[in-house]
Amino acid sequence: MARRKRIVQELEIIDIVEKGRGLGRRPDGKVVFVDNVVPGDIVDVRIRRSRKDYAEGFPVAWHKYSDLRVTPRCQHFKHCGGCQWQNVGYEDQLRFKENIVRSAMKRIGKAEIETFLPILGAQEIYNYRNKLEYSYSNKKWLPPELLNTDVSNVENVLGYHVKGSYDKILDIKECHLQVDPSNSIRLGLKQIAIDQNLDFYDARAEQGFLRQVMIRMTTLEEIMILVSFFYDDQNKISSYLNEIKKRFPEIASIYFCINAKKNDYMFDREMIQYDGKGSITEQLGNIRFSIGPKSFFQTNTRQGQQLFDLVVEFADLNGSENVYDLYTGIGSIALYIARSCANVVAIEEIKAAIEDAINNAKANAIENVEFYTGDVKDMLTPEFRKRHGKPDVLITDPPRAGMHPKVVNILLELESPKIVYVSCNPATQARDLGLLSEKYQIKKMRPVDMFPHTHHVENVALLSLKE
Repeated sequence: MARRKRIVQELEIIDIVEKGRGLGRRPDGKVVFVDNVVPGDIVDVRIRRSRKDYAEGFPVAWHKYSDLRVTPRCQHFKHCGGCQWQNVGYEDQLRFKENIVRSAMKRIGKAEIETFLPILGAQEIYNYRNKLEYSYSNKKWLPPELLNTDVSNVENVLGYHVKGSYDKILDIKECHLQVDPSNSIRLGLKQIAIDQNLDFYDARAEQGFLRQVMIRMTTLEEIMILVSFFYDDQNKISSYLNEIKKRFPEIASIYFCINAKKNDYMFDREMIQYDGKGSITEQLGNIRFSIGPKSFFQTNTRQGQQLFDLVVEFADLNGSENVYDLYTGIGSIALYIARSCANVVAIEEIKAAIEDAINNAKANAIENVEFYTGDVKDMLTPEFRKRHGKPDVLITDPPRAGMHPKVVNILLELESPKIVYVSCNPATQARDLGLLSEKYQIKKMRPVDMFPHTHHVENVALLSLKE
């Protein structure tokens, strides 16, 4: 009886909310958030978590499929968690994302928006990523229907983590997120490893040689790979990387690292340049960026330029402004706008990113940007503000967690006439905008789709100091 009570039968999905979850309402009015559904689906839902005001679950049976559904392009869509919405037409994806932003602003921010512009869609909805990461595994993930059968999962694979799992890897035959030769490189790396009888990593046993690979590709057709090994064996490393170099001469830069940690995050490891250039080059507008193995850069280059152009439009610079750029990363926005204003003061917590920013400024002969390393909340002291003056325009592009409350309070004290707030998380942006509404009016807002077929959405807001 208890098990039956945890099934909600014939629930109609009526909307999409944050994180791409579907929303339905039980007959008693209680909200149910459901994974892997589309508005218009009617499904039986198994509840995995129930709270006073809402429940969360996943579909176990379909009574009706939504008319919004389309045939996914990718053969791996059913099991791969990389693209959640390939089964929905792109125009509907954009509508969902715009509604997610509108809902967050209304529900969390509770601030009035003078002009809400339609979402800026991507020109290319496939092959748009300039960076992908894959994991090696000696176990092939099997779909549920093959579990408890005589089908073996012992197989060397190179692919993506199955959603929610650290040790289950889906072998990828073809990915539509990065232009070729990305697929042929990945498949070649796998075959070379098999031919050389190298051990693929076992996440549960924490053993094996080959762990991960990152492939970077720029719009200028330069390629970088970074291979992560679990332990240091120079003979094996050289043999493997030399064969990659021989088979794929188009790769401009080859790095490797040793990651013996329990977690597979590799960007805190020493990156060792094995062959080719120390960096590859990307271009946004008139600015060229040197991209290293650890560089943070907009993952969608072409849509990144559209995003930056929107920032420029909202900032409405005339050449005389003093601009603050907070959470600058490798200085992408700061360098992009530098020639349109008098000077830019840019702050970023990650030292390596600031080093990249300084080098990119020199390479582009840009001399009116000052870069500082440190946490924004600690850097924006009264002395710092006195030294650099009051900003005419302040640009902020914080991480998903949004701005620290202390930073929000500092912005309220600064009283910059304009703030351009770029966000990758509408919920935390709405929270911050609600706090800033004490002194600021939201003049304009426009969502930007950086990642087609996913639930992620960026949003740009222009704030003006109230009179």
